[in-house]
Amino acid sequence: MAKKRRPAGSAGRNSKNTGRYSKRTATNRFGSFCLILQAVISVIFMIVVLLLDMLPGNYLALIAMVLVFLWCITFTSQAVRKKRGTTGKIYSLVVVCILSLGTYYIAETNNMLALITGGNIRVDKMAVAVVKEDPAETIEDAMDYNFGVQFQQGGDNIQTAVSNLEKELDTTLNVTECKSVQDQAQSLMDGNVQAIIYNEAYTQLMDDAVEGFSENTRIIYEMSIKTEINLGGGSDDTLTKEPFTVYISGIDTYGEVTETSRSDVNIIAVVNPNTKQILLITTPRDSYVPLYGPDVQQGAMDKLTHAGVYGIETSMETLGQLYETDINYYVRLNFTSLIDIVDILGGIDVESDYAFTTGDESGCIVDVQEGTNHFDGEQALAFCRERHNLQEGDNQRGRNQQAVITGMLKKVISPTMLLRAGSIMNQVSKDVETNVTQGQLNALIRDQLSSNAGWTIQSVDLTGTGGQDYCYSASSQLLYVMYPDETELQHIIDLANIVEEGGTLPEGETLN
Repeated sequence: MAKKRRPAGSAGRNSKNTGRYSKRTATNRFGSFCLILQAVISVIFMIVVLLLDMLPGNYLALIAMVLVFLWCITFTSQAVRKKRGTTGKIYSLVVVCILSLGTYYIAETNNMLALITGGNIRVDKMAVAVVKEDPAETIEDAMDYNFGVQFQQGGDNIQTAVSNLEKELDTTLNVTECKSVQDQAQSLMDGNVQAIIYNEAYTQLMDDAVEGFSENTRIIYEMSIKTEINLGGGSDDTLTKEPFTVYISGIDTYGEVTETSRSDVNIIAVVNPNTKQILLITTPRDSYVPLYGPDVQQGAMDKLTHAGVYGIETSMETLGQLYETDINYYVRLNFTSLIDIVDILGGIDVESDYAFTTGDESGCIVDVQEGTNHFDGEQALAFCRERHNLQEGDNQRGRNQQAVITGMLKKVISPTMLLRAGSIMNQVSKDVETNVTQGQLNALIRDQLSSNAGWTIQSVDLTGTGGQDYCYSASSQLLYVMYPDETELQHIIDLANIVEEGGTLPEGETLN
């Protein structure tokens, strides 16, 4: 039987059909790959958001719905439509890229929060100094020197530093005990000792006692001593259910945020999360107050700023005793970092009691208007630092610092700031330290996003009269101090009690 002959050209048509089928199959497979990849990235994104533990349930539900909706668009373009063009695949890949970046930045935000929070470590930077013309260049060059030490202030750290040096040099150091840090500085300058071992936080005290101390000495060795401090606290939801008090400590230009240092800004924030009230209490740096803390003579009179050289816990306990309240939390920052934080916030609105012009010593010249001013970071810092062109000097500077913090708080609690959370956290993680735990901070943010509540922020500052007196940290010198007004002090204590007990403060942003 004769075979049927294929029509001419049929082989070519089959070949073309096979090619089209192969291309269509490859296209289908790539579309399926896009569907699976987008689904996986969406799940990972949702897991990271859940681990952040910062968003309330309604926000999480909205995010989940958006992710499902975006995936459904991809599914429709790839699995339902007969013509599966490239547009849907491009759309899916764009969504995958966006979700991948979002996942990365959310994870980074979580890591940054971990860096900022849980700061229960105090760092004391210890130094060995010699006079400038001394030939010693390293600690090994000075191992046979006579070292001046003192154990009156921070004696445990000095003893630790001596022990560490003896281990490192494998020798016993020759030490001469001085009566105070000021005596140490004078002994070095007079040649009674060849080197001194001291806490760098005390440098300003030495400069005040011995003219030209820093200019005429050299540091040949440094070491850091870390001490764990226990300041109390609470569970993760403590800050959303119970009143609490936070000490805000601002270190001046050259201080490292992790190191002990004098505190030029001393503000207590009394917060009631139930009534949504915040009372900011400013205590001038020169206030003459009794010190309390683990490394000081209890009740010894000194300037408040000196409390910082004995550690953050001494400042907190001193202010807690002064205002008859428990302070378990702190936020510590280098105040120059305020420039970057305010700029990231897009500037802040600040209320000024007076019109004035800042001087060169404040960093830049700013014409401040009475009433509302919009400041960028550099202007806000100048406003905080100015005191010479103010009639009430340091007292008004404290009020201005309150006004800047109020402006920052009002900007931060706005829901729109969620869009800048990553960049804000990135900057804050470099310059801010707090012992608030990550869980507590997450719960506080989650509660605010959930309620979107408005807060009442009011302020008061301790006033007094200026004078001169002897201080615990400089017992042989008469220093300028401010004697607190006892009537005003009691007034502030009463206001703090109102906030803590859930009462309502009198109207007005300032309560003096």
